[in-house]
Amino acid sequence: MRFAAIALVLLLSGCGTFSRQEEPAPALPQPQAAPGKGAYYKDDGPGANPPPDLASIADAVPKPEPLHRFANRPYQVFGKDYVPLANFAPNAAPFRQTGIGSWYGRRFHGSPTSSGEPYDMYAMTAAHPTLPIPSYARVTNLANGRSVVVRINDRGPFHADRIIDLSYTAAWKLGYADAGSARVEVESVAPGKAELLQEAKAEGKGVFLQLGAFSARESAENFRARVYRELAWLSEAIHVVAGGALFRLQLGPYRSQDDARAIADRIQSELGLRPLIVGR
Repeated sequence: MRFAAIALVLLLSGCGTFSRQEEPAPALPQPQAAPGKGAYYKDDGPGANPPPDLASIADAVPKPEPLHRFANRPYQVFGKDYVPLANFAPNAAPFRQTGIGSWYGRRFHGSPTSSGEPYDMYAMTAAHPTLPIPSYARVTNLANGRSVVVRINDRGPFHADRIIDLSYTAAWKLGYADAGSARVEVESVAPGKAELLQEAKAEGKGVFLQLGAFSARESAENFRARVYRELAWLSEAIHVVAGGALFRLQLGPYRSQDDARAIADRIQSELGLRPLIVGR
């Protein structure tokens, strides 16, 4: 019985039971980790033969999926209780969270995730303690503004200082695979929203609302936090777009200028701020 209980904890904890702090395989350059953050744990790290072009691996595309029968039940790991968000109202406000993101690699590659699917370190997936399984999230590296969309199919990490564990490819695309971790923002994404963003990325264009332009990233981040706080109904992501000497806050993308204008009108009525309609 004791063995079964331990096995259950390990199954639930998945990738998040370990710190992943050791050197990578000799075939890849050794990461330069910041003091106190570390890189890989034991024999974890990137694989010796990764795909030749990680940049070509597309983000996850959200689609309607039934919730997993078992992976969304309340559970306990290391004495802490977790209640997955699938147990709350489906029309709840979009999920947003800021904290430290990490990643897991070859130590778990091929092992079952909480969804029962084998973990693929080169797929665009992630582990989260409470987001529904399966569901989708946009993860943004707050240091460089890069973002990816991943599919949540695992539980973890179970560390007080970390909020999400990405696949190796997702962390690589965000620019923190070598460092091991980074400060990130996690936002839930409903089917349809990410498809629109993917189209905008692929075509290099889209319709966005610009909320402001700032000379310092910190000022842009502070204003973004204020907008999220005062406009809790917003479901689109607010992107910090660096260009020249400015950091622009842009909301979207939208399918048309009419769609964007309707949101701009509502923002003006509530904040007294009139966003600009821009394309990129």
